[in-house]
Amino acid sequence: MIRIYTSQKESSSVFALRSTTLKFGNFEKYCRYTRLMAQSTNTAGKKLIKIDVTSDSVCPWCYVGKKNLDKALALSKDQYDFEINWHPFLLNPSAPKEGVNKIDYYRSKFGSRADQMSVRMSQVFKEIGMEYSMSGLTGCSLESHRLILFAGKQGLDKQHNLVEEIFKGYFTQGKFIGDRNFLVESARKAGIEGAAEFLDDPNMGLEEVNKELEKHSANISGVPHYVINGKHQLSGGQPAEVFLRAFQVAAN
Repeated sequence: MIRIYTSQKESSSVFALRSTTLKFGNFEKYCRYTRLMAQSTNTAGKKLIKIDVTSDSVCPWCYVGKKNLDKALALSKDQYDFEINWHPFLLNPSAPKEGVNKIDYYRSKFGSRADQMSVRMSQVFKEIGMEYSMSGLTGCSLESHRLILFAGKQGLDKQHNLVEEIFKGYFTQGKFIGDRNFLVESARKAGIEGAAEFLDDPNMGLEEVNKELEKHSANISGVPHYVINGKHQLSGGQPAEVFLRAFQVAAN
């Protein structure tokens, strides 16, 4: 059973469904039904679905959630228009700004569970068509959040594309989340202008990040976290069919 929370109070103490798989009787039939519904309602105009995503760039479940969200967006694009806005979360605010070996870091943090977690994430990533990598360095994700908010001012589509480039580089290519060159190159691929100059000033956008953290992270305990049309809430790396159902609920 899935619950779609309709208030912050109802969801604040429950962070379920992080890695669950909801099974409809026949997902393909469900998707065909969704497309038919879209065709029948297009004459009245598409409804707007606003999605606020709170996420950390170093959270693998956030990438899993994004890939599944993207699948749901593609399946329902004929029925709805979407506006997606990404907000920062810091899983480890004290993470070092300088790079530290990713494997060593997770083993020091999680002990013997680290290797099991890596195997599990490799399996999950294969399910979304990606290769999970524990190579490279990790560290503070603050710079990536500064850049993501900066990208949002140039367009939410560009922001969404930047998030994809950052996730892909960090989780599948061994890129360091604090590497300025990596972030600038990710911005270039997403069509964002002025990223290098923006990142050169460590104070640019910092106040905005702090305000966003206070507004969107204060009442949640983990990520990814989704707020749909301002009231319907989901958490965890949900499968695409969960998002599809949430869109239907939010649009009614």
